[in-house]
Amino acid sequence: MKRPTMSDIARAAGVSKGAVSYALNGRPGVSEPTRERVLRIAEELGWVPHTAARALSAAKAGAIGLAIARPARILGLEPFFMQFISGIEVVLAERALALVLQVVPDVAAEGEVYRHWWAAHRVDGVIMVDERVSDPRVAVLAALGLPAVIVGGHTGDRGGIASVSADDSAAMRSVVEYLVALGHRHIGRVAGLAELRHVADRTAMFDRVTAELRVRATVADGDFTGEAGARLARGLLSRPDRPTAIVFDNDVMAVAGLAVAQELGLAVPAELSIVSWDDSPLCRLVHPPLTALARDIPAFGATAARSLAEILDGAAPAGVPAEPLSLTVRGSTARVAGG
Repeated sequence: MKRPTMSDIARAAGVSKGAVSYALNGRPGVSEPTRERVLRIAEELGWVPHTAARALSAAKAGAIGLAIARPARILGLEPFFMQFISGIEVVLAERALALVLQVVPDVAAEGEVYRHWWAAHRVDGVIMVDERVSDPRVAVLAALGLPAVIVGGHTGDRGGIASVSADDSAAMRSVVEYLVALGHRHIGRVAGLAELRHVADRTAMFDRVTAELRVRATVADGDFTGEAGARLARGLLSRPDRPTAIVFDNDVMAVAGLAVAQELGLAVPAELSIVSWDDSPLCRLVHPPLTALARDIPAFGATAARSLAEILDGAAPAGVPAEPLSLTVRGSTARVAGG
């Protein structure tokens, strides 16, 4: 007689094989009625766990996961993620751990990837990036009990999940104060994806400090692509009351914005100052080179990977501050004429 399998149980119960795995292993991810039905059918079929398979599944996967919910075309153009991953890989190489990388269309799909990875023992933990303002992934991680480190955004309680937090608010304050000190009284901002927590933090501080210093502020929401940077910069610079300075949320949009300014015949920095978020070789290769907020991005990735590795070694989850950003002044910013 054929030995019953988890697939047989799934077929009889009318659920997925993953749901059967959750139920039989006492893990969250299925409702109690489903768990009880699966256990009852398993008993009726005479299913018993395969000892060798159980021993294998209990072993460490020797890998950590990184799922990124952004279009692949953006990842291919944006230097940040390549540098961030390089920092992760340095730490993983020291510990003989592999990186499982997957690009997904949205955060709902990312949550499903976490469930699959954890049920299939593909990873021992994950690094979560691009936290949303209201982020369903945090609840998924907590429910699964999947070891994780959330990267970016402000410090704060995330249900006991570890984090590496970047103080984007303080960095935004320093940029606005710098531009105001140069005499700018109308500052534009080309923002990234508005639903991202770190973008929301930057926007909140931009609005707050420009109000405190009594200067005009105009925000245009983009998506980190060069196309958005160019389109939104053109819109800002075509206004009769155009800003005299623009802060871009990443280097790709900033370089595109510089090209638009030059196309419109605006001298940078004599008529327009430009600041880029996250320094990169792109900022140094254009003319004039761009003033930028600089962070050791590989070190940022290494801090995240090290925090997760320590959790896997038994350390308690904790919040770790990332190295603060610093403003590197180059040729794209200057004092306003007559200011």
